[in-house]
Amino acid sequence: MNVTTSTLSLTVADVDASREFFCTHLGYQVAMAADGFASLTRGDAAADIVLLRSGSEVLPPEQRDQQATGLIFALTVTGIEAEERRLREAGAPITMPLREEPWGERLFQLTDPNGIIVQFVEWAAPDEPAQTEEPEESAMLVITPTAENVTESPNARMTGLAAPSRGSTELSTWTVAMEAGQTGPEHVISREQVWMVTAGVLDVTCDGRTEKISAGQTFVLPPDVLRQVHAPRATEAHVAMRADGVASVPGTEGTRILPWAQ
Repeated sequence: MNVTTSTLSLTVADVDASREFFCTHLGYQVAMAADGFASLTRGDAAADIVLLRSGSEVLPPEQRDQQATGLIFALTVTGIEAEERRLREAGAPITMPLREEPWGERLFQLTDPNGIIVQFVEWAAPDEPAQTEEPEESAMLVITPTAENVTESPNARMTGLAAPSRGSTELSTWTVAMEAGQTGPEHVISREQVWMVTAGVLDVTCDGRTEKISAGQTFVLPPDVLRQVHAPRATEAHVAMRADGVASVPGTEGTRILPWAQ
């Protein structure tokens, strides 16, 4: 079922009186009208209203003398105090003053000349649970490398960027600068590394396979696999790794920390 509009049809003794009431006090407009008939609309979520005069032949015989009794036409609104004040100042017949029920419903009623009860409703916002103060998240950390973060080796120059000693908690990053012809030793790293060549070119041998990596390219070295890096010309690269990675060199015992990643 696909409902496109909702319409409330009311049988009343005086169509003109109810039409005037709904248009004056409730913002309805006349969509269609004829003798003993009026179709009203608001253009929002409120139901459209059709007013039919009692005894109208358009109704089945058994319904012609029935009138809108025992019916409450409810409108859920926001700012119910302002609506009640507006209607009271306009002289609308408010027959039940504004009140609030224990379950959070706030409402008041007015009655049109044909006895149609219109009820305005607004639901009080539920009490929100007390907010426990959460620890403030750490602010963004900006790291500027200094000479103390530079490690020189016979094969390359490493400049430490993010690392646990400089405020990061999970990752370490650094730059590698190699002069033309420099070659790093064969070694193994316990964690995956991601390298991005920013200038020059590298010949990278990993698990017996050699690839030429040029500036702008990125390569991933898996953990615990023998690798070696050679720079045929001056080259720079950025490297990222989990901060707890360590190195080992074939033929030597134990592991070695990477000082620039600590």
